[in-house]
Amino acid sequence: MKKKSLIVWGGWKGHEPEQVAAVFQRVLSQHNFDVEVSSTLDSFLDIGKLKTLDLIVPVWTMGEIGKDQCQAVCEAVRGGVGIAGCHGGMCDSFRANTEWQFMTGGQFVAHPGNDGIKYTVKLAGKHWITEGQSNFDVVTEQYYMHTDPANTVLATTTFPTADGPHVPNGQVEMPLTWVKQFGKGRVFYCSLGHVAKVVEEPAVLRMCLRGLLWAAHAEAQYG
Repeated sequence: MKKKSLIVWGGWKGHEPEQVAAVFQRVLSQHNFDVEVSSTLDSFLDIGKLKTLDLIVPVWTMGEIGKDQCQAVCEAVRGGVGIAGCHGGMCDSFRANTEWQFMTGGQFVAHPGNDGIKYTVKLAGKHWITEGQSNFDVVTEQYYMHTDPANTVLATTTFPTADGPHVPNGQVEMPLTWVKQFGKGRVFYCSLGHVAKVVEEPAVLRMCLRGLLWAAHAEAQYG
């Protein structure tokens, strides 16, 4: 039986939301998902429909979400629908909405050095999502995040890499990938994915795909 997912894209075009949504649509379809893609947040208003889904994938950066839209997504996830996403498309979606941040487990606050930073993604702990994967290097934005202490961190990155006001604090390990529960719903996030080309990098896409599947209780569909 096919799993059902909804991808909703929009917001700041610099993150290539339509193109990233297309990547996620492709890999989910390849893993036996029925995928609906929407470019309006009004897709979140039908709470009855949301509750029939297995997975919600937001790909929306620096926007504003209505109270009813946010409440419907949160209610669906609390009830058991998974939510998963990457980069600013999930954890810089709605800067003014703390309920969204509570659900997703974190919020972007800075990327010192901007794009083009080389750093290492270091795996942390054991989880199906990162099983069989090794540390890997990337050249992209490095997200400094404010994160939920309840998150289960699956990968980190070391700061400082670039100069900035954070440097005098010394070295810190910043959560890069995590999972958590929000009620009965599974939550997955990866801070990589500035543009579609980054999402398509094999190590990044593998982590994101397994995160999507895990959030939807579809681990058995990975091949």
